[in-house]
Amino acid sequence: MTSATIQAFFDDDTNTVSYLVSDPASSESAIIDSVLDYDQASGQTSTASADAVIAEVREQGRVVSLILETHVHADHLSAAPYIQEQIGGEIGIGAHITEVQETFGKVFNEGTAFERDGSQFDLLLGDGDRLNIGSLPLRVIHTPGHTPACLSYVIGDAVFVGDTIFMPDFGTARTDFPGGSAEDLYRSIQRLFELPDETRVFTAHDYKAPGREEFAWESTIGEQKARNVHVGNGQDMTTFVQMREARDAKLGMPRLILPSVQVNMRGGEMPPAEENGQRYLKIPINGFGS
Repeated sequence: MTSATIQAFFDDDTNTVSYLVSDPASSESAIIDSVLDYDQASGQTSTASADAVIAEVREQGRVVSLILETHVHADHLSAAPYIQEQIGGEIGIGAHITEVQETFGKVFNEGTAFERDGSQFDLLLGDGDRLNIGSLPLRVIHTPGHTPACLSYVIGDAVFVGDTIFMPDFGTARTDFPGGSAEDLYRSIQRLFELPDETRVFTAHDYKAPGREEFAWESTIGEQKARNVHVGNGQDMTTFVQMREARDAKLGMPRLILPSVQVNMRGGEMPPAEENGQRYLKIPINGFGS
């Protein structure tokens, strides 16, 4: 099977890993889970993280055909529209984005002007959909659990799993966001475990498990099946669900969840400007996270 050329870009502020995935046989590439830098205290955005990826694309003479999101992230803002403006590419996300938009449209009291049909994205992708990055085959796997719209992308001999699983010593993603489900997450992971053991696994985040000093984001399906501390070694669903739900009950909300979701459910665009020309993000008081 064709092996993709993969370059990782780690954002220290949000512990997010963005990927430039390239076809070694052509100039075509894709970008997965980009980051728009956001300073919460000042409300200022900047593009240093995205510019690093763009610079690499330009230096290599690459053509970006796809800008993919594994899900509506709750821990960082997407830079997809900025990247598209700079170097092109179609922005894609899971077709179940409409469920997320419906849920959070109510949370943020969005009016009827906010479309809840996924039209903010160029591509709405479903389970089993197939695309290509040059000669590299791309297959979509719907992997709900963390959110209802989560996707994993199998590209050549690699799979990009978003927040579905993390490094084997760290485990799995939380499932307590609206539409999340520990049962669904377990089933999604079992689908990933059907991939060949040698399949390379790339996660969207790393937080350095206790005892590990370096950040890491690459493993294999075989390693995950054998050693994932939450689902490895044949862990059964009942035990996993009990563990995951008890663990989630103790977790606080991600630091950037309120700005992130408002932006990311719009395909990375900010809310529309108000009468004074200024754009604003909402903070629902006692309305979310209880």
